[in-house]
Amino acid sequence: MSAPDLLRTIVAATERITEVRREREPLAALERRAAAASPDGPRFERELGMAGRVNVIAECKRRSPSKGVLAADYDPVRIATLYQQGGAAAISVLTEPTFFDGALEHLQAVRAAVTLPIIRKDFVVDEYQIFEARAIGADAILLIVAALDQPALVRLQQKAWDLGLAALVEVHDDEELARAVDAGARLIGVNNRNLRTLAVDVEASDRLASKMPKDVVGISESGLKSRDELERLRAAGYQAFLIGERFMTDADPVNALRALMGLMGSGIGDPGPGKSPAPEARSPKPEARSPKPEARSPECS
Repeated sequence: MSAPDLLRTIVAATERITEVRREREPLAALERRAAAASPDGPRFERELGMAGRVNVIAECKRRSPSKGVLAADYDPVRIATLYQQGGAAAISVLTEPTFFDGALEHLQAVRAAVTLPIIRKDFVVDEYQIFEARAIGADAILLIVAALDQPALVRLQQKAWDLGLAALVEVHDDEELARAVDAGARLIGVNNRNLRTLAVDVEASDRLASKMPKDVVGISESGLKSRDELERLRAAGYQAFLIGERFMTDADPVNALRALMGLMGSGIGDPGPGKSPAPEARSPKPEARSPKPEARSPECS
């Protein structure tokens, strides 16, 4: 498999896996199971846009196509619990099985253990996966512009909103950012990793910062390792950061997270030796937000 074909290969695998799951559990049955869940997409949006702090989406990920196995002894519940103790704004859980060793059960287990909002990190290409995300306890999904044509992007984002989920729309370049904006995205993530070549270029976030609309929450993703990087990107206008490998390869993810957030020695978010912070109560579900006006007809679908 050549690197330039990686995204296409993952999407094709995702489509096959989704069809298998649909045969095992028809959509009507999944919809009934999803109806029992109570996602809080608006809270996910609020947490990432919170002013006056470094908002980190900390990721639970066993393996990546570029680095291989990141955590041989992978326990997403333990990791997510540490992230919550460390002050993360939200948690990302990989559920893609073939290339990232993820599983739907990982997110279900994390949902039962933490109170932070959770995003299902996967290659969402079908409405069935959005119902799955709600059913397993996610508050948000990821939509990758490079993996979707414009009608699908608009349709899937609207379905997520209809089901009470937030949608993080991921872009990598100017054209994809224009498509995300045209679709009416409220959360736009700039992935510093090119999903076709796996090359990491943190300056991708710098290049797109000035083009990010003021009324969206901008998130920088991938390849972030230092407090200086986060400070520079915050000054450029980003309000949140999605970080995975930096924490997954650190023996002390709590202090690694706190160091990036600037909390070391401040007492902020530090419950003291051997103590855990009191669990944060899940916010009451607010009234449904009215969706943005219907997206403009895309010019680059």
